[in-house]
Formats: sequence, structure tokens, C-alpha cells
Amino acid sequence: MEKLKLHTPDLTAQNIDKLAQLFPDCVTEARDEQGRVTQAIDFDQLRQELSGSIVEGPRERYHLDWPGKREAILAANAPIAKTLRPCRAESVDFDTTKNLFIEGDNLDALKLLQETYLGKVKLIYIDPPYNTGNDFLYDDDFAEDREAFLLRSNQKDESGNRMVANTEANGRFHSDWLCMIYPRLKLARNLLSDEGLIFISIDDHEQDNLRRVCDEIFGSQNFVANVIWQKKYSTKADSKDFSESHEYLTCYRKSEQALVGGLERSEEQEGIYKNPDADPRGVWTSDNLLRTEEREYAIYPITGPKGSEFLPPKGSSWRYNKEKMAELKADNRLWFGEDGAGRPRLKRFRSEVRNRIPSQTIWGFEQVGHTDEGTKELAKLFGNTQSPFPNPKPVRLLQRVLEIASFNGDIVMDFFAGSGTFAHAVIKQNAEDQLQRRFILVQIPQDLDKSNKTDKAAAECCELLGKRAVISEITKARVVFAGKQVKDNAPLVVSSLDIGFRVLKIDTSNMRDVYYAPDAVEQGSLLAQVDNIRPDRTPEDLLFHVLVDQGVDLALPIAEETITGKKVFFVDGNALAACFDDGITDELVKEIAKRQPLKAVFRDANYGSDSVKINVDQIFRLLSPETEVRSL
Repeated sequence: MEKLKLHTPDLTAQNIDKLAQLFPDCVTEARDEQGRVTQAIDFDQLRQELSGSIVEGPRERYHLDWPGKREAILAANAPIAKTLRPCRAESVDFDTTKNLFIEGDNLDALKLLQETYLGKVKLIYIDPPYNTGNDFLYDDDFAEDREAFLLRSNQKDESGNRMVANTEANGRFHSDWLCMIYPRLKLARNLLSDEGLIFISIDDHEQDNLRRVCDEIFGSQNFVANVIWQKKYSTKADSKDFSESHEYLTCYRKSEQALVGGLERSEEQEGIYKNPDADPRGVWTSDNLLRTEEREYAIYPITGPKGSEFLPPKGSSWRYNKEKMAELKADNRLWFGEDGAGRPRLKRFRSEVRNRIPSQTIWGFEQVGHTDEGTKELAKLFGNTQSPFPNPKPVRLLQRVLEIASFNGDIVMDFFAGSGTFAHAVIKQNAEDQLQRRFILVQIPQDLDKSNKTDKAAAECCELLGKRAVISEITKARVVFAGKQVKDNAPLVVSSLDIGFRVLKIDTSNMRDVYYAPDAVEQGSLLAQVDNIRPDRTPEDLLFHVLVDQGVDLALPIAEETITGKKVFFVDGNALAACFDDGITDELVKEIAKRQPLKAVFRDANYGSDSVKINVDQIFRLLSPETEVRSL
């Protein structure tokens, strides 16, 4: 029976496996610092294989570099020994919702989601700190090797503040920001499907660095657009040089398969199509037949139905040559006005154009809202005159992103959830276009301090709600209020509208420290370590640990049944069966095996006897040979 590995994937090891498939002769064995034999890359041999392409030493090349980049790459690849613990009390519709709210550091969250949602997320939108000198940045403490990083992530007393102020006086002002964003984007790319897109809100402070980082991670060929959003509708009179009125939404695709969808045609755009000549091909609109340059082959007279001849004005020519124009005329594609005496124009039929039109790269506030609108929306949701957060994104802005980049059933994600505008937009857009997108939000429970001018409104809001004074509580409350608001405004779609979310909190591993560092246990305390699970963990905690480890969708329905007096979890019918109660018997194992689950998990220390533990594999091999049996 296999044991669960109980830590996130080691991406360095996976990269070695990929190289082994391409260059098997470049993979060898070596001893690590502890003297253990491990798989490694023979870089001399790899250089030989790539001798015609490799860039070595100080040779000049185009790339982005900064102090701490190697450590940032290390941080993205290093595994962590953490888990996700469900919190029913803070969830909404826990048993039925398909949405997830993860509370914790987003770097940890992205690692914990790697196996479960690898290649399954259609759209990622993030609004990271803008690095203006006042914002807060995630402090990931990269200055350590991979093993130290793993050990640090498993310490009981690791509860320090994960955020630091990055002021412009800091000599690593840009480097710290790059170290923060790089590993998160690297991990986020793994989650995107081949048809996936990522939109990143940013301003001028780091926009150029963001583009270069994304070129490196996603590939410059996968850059889609730099959308300009007009965030303000008035001039700021006290601006020093220019009144800044825009921000960007930088968009990249995962691969060539990813396409940005268009926007629905407005009533005004549909209204231009008429059929004054009762053409059997349906409604049409007329288009210009001229080009603003003279081309000799396209300068000729066109005879109208009343015998008038039309030549292109000086400095222009017809769009088509004489032969093509004759074909269009024969096909009744030329329009000379209702009286037949007007200059010819081209008939374009509605049936021949796309139902949706491409979005432009400039989004005005009239179309998608402005920061003042976002602030008022948030204040209204919380029933206050003052918003908990300054200048949140307007819901209409993110609805536009959802409309052009996601479809029915898609998983969409925001791992800098902030005030929760993205989830609000998902719920509202689902109500409007009758689709069922699923969201995953991640937000760190950063403390709010009433004595801090920036935090004061949000901290007071938490106090009024009777919640902890942390940012994530505002986020959750916003999603709840938004769901109720949309539900009240759209009663006809309430039955299919998912306004709930499962709250999962990042915590230390469910396993005792001895599981990861057995050499630290003294012989006299061995009996106290018989049970390898931390004493404060519930069976449902262990179940979600297994779901993460096995890459099972964390939003699947979970049923509890009592079999032979023991609690057994069944996930999505028979996708997974798990029992963590004491005293597991042959009878219980047989009853579970009769259900023929795809996976079955038991707690290693809870078998009623050694014989039961030995019999488990045999029972499943007899009654359900396709089941994967694991031990926790």
C-alpha cells in the first residue's frame, strides 16, 4: 500500500524528469549534501547536446535580470509541507457550491493547487500591489536553499507577518517587486489551460518590468494586448506634470489555442442593418468603396442604374479592380441610394459578419466604469458612506474581462483577491449571461490597524461586522453581500446561480513534525510519536489533505455515511472513499470495497490490528481491483 507524499510537487524534480525524456543521456546520479544518492543533470553532457545553441558565461544576450532572481526561481520550484483546512462556519453553501475562497499566502496557495487544477483554469485576473512606494509587498524570505525553505515552511511557530513596506528609499525597490511577482506568475502559468488567458492590472511604475517578466514566463509570442483603462473622468488639478487618468490590463495567453472572444453587438450596432431594397439575403448596411490613395488599376468609371457614371474623387481610387467590381454589381452588392442616383457603396449583410465584435484596446470609463464608481459600489454594499478600501476596481471592468475571456463552466481565478471585486463580477456576469463560471479566490489574512490611515476604514468595517480585523474578512463579506444583491436583482436566475463559496485555510501540515524530520526524535519519546497526525486536526481536515495530495477537485460534493459504526467520506459519489476513524476492521474495508471507489484512503495508525492492515490490499484486489488504495 502506497503512502501519501503530503507535500506539494517538487517542480525541480519534475523539470529533471522532462529533461530526462528529451536527453536521457544527460541524467545521472549524484550525492546531495546529506550523502544521499539522487537524480541530477550532467550539465557538461547537456552543453554538448546543445552546443550549437547554448549561451555561456558573460556572452551578451537579451534577458531580464535583477538581484534575487535565482532565489525567486527557487521559491517557485521548492515544495512546501502545508495543507488546506476547510472552514464550514465561514463558508456559504459549503455542500453545494463550486466556488473556492482560499485564505493564506498566495504563493503557498498556488503550490497547493498545482496538481488539482494543473491546466484547468481558463482565466486568471490579478490586481497585484503596484509598487508605488506606499503599497505592501509579500516578503517571501528567499535567502535560503531549497531544503531550508521546506523546513521553514513546516515550522509550528511560523506565524510572522508576510508583508513588508517597499518604499522608494529601498535600494531594491524594483528588485523586491520582481522577486514577489515572478514565482507567482510562474506557478500561475501552470494552472492555465492551453486556451487560458491572464489579465494583470498594473500602472506605469512596473508596467515595463511586468511585460518583460511575462515575456520570459509566457513567451513574447503569447503577448495579446496592453489594454488602456481610463480610470478617472476628471483632471486632478494638483498633479505635478500630468494628471494620470489611466491604468493597464496586460494580457497574455498560455498558447496559440487561446483566443480572446468578442463583445455582444449593442442595439445601436444592430440598428444599422436595414433592407430597403427587400434583398432576399436579409438586412445589410452600406460600406465605403473608396481607398484614400490613387492606384491606377482601380481608377475607372462605374455606371449607375440611371446611367450616371461615377469616378473616384482626386487622390483616391476604388477598393477593387474593374473585374471584381463588375462581379459585385452583377451580384447586386452595389448600392446607389434609394433613388439610384447616389455614389456607389458596398452592401455588407448581417448574416456575413460575426455575432460578436473584437474589443478595442482602449476602455473608456463610460463603458467599464472608473475608480469612483468602484468606491461607491463597495461603500453601498457595506451600507456605508465610506468604502472599506480606497479605489477598488469597478465591477463593470472585470465583467468586460469575463465576457471576452471566459465561457460556461470555466474556472476563473484571482489570487490577489483584495476587496473581492472579481468574485462580485463573476456572480453578476453569470446572472446576466446565464453561464456558470466557477471562481477561485486567494487572499492573505493581512492584519488591519485602526491607527493606520490606510487601514482605518477597513478595520472599522470589520469591527462593525464582528469579524477579525484582517483583509480577508472584508473580501468574504463583500462576496456574501454581492451574492445577495445580485440574487435580489435577478430573481429569475436564482435557482441556477451559485453565490456560495467553500472557505479553505492554509495551515501547517496535518502531519506531526516527526513525519518530516524523524532524525530529530529522541528514543525516549518514540511512543508519543505512534500517531503521526497532529492532535488538533479533524477527519474533514484530513480529507481535504488527501484531496490536495491526490489532485481531486476541491469543490466536488462530499457525502458522509456511517458504515459498521465508522464515519466514511465519499467524494463525488465513488471518486474517492476515506475513513479516518479508529478501529478499522475487515468488515468495514469489505463494505467500502464493494462500492468500488476509484481511490480509497485510510489512516495508517487506525487499523484495528496488524492483520487488518495486511488484509486491506487483498480485500480490494478481490472486490475492487481497479481501486487505488493509499494510507495516510
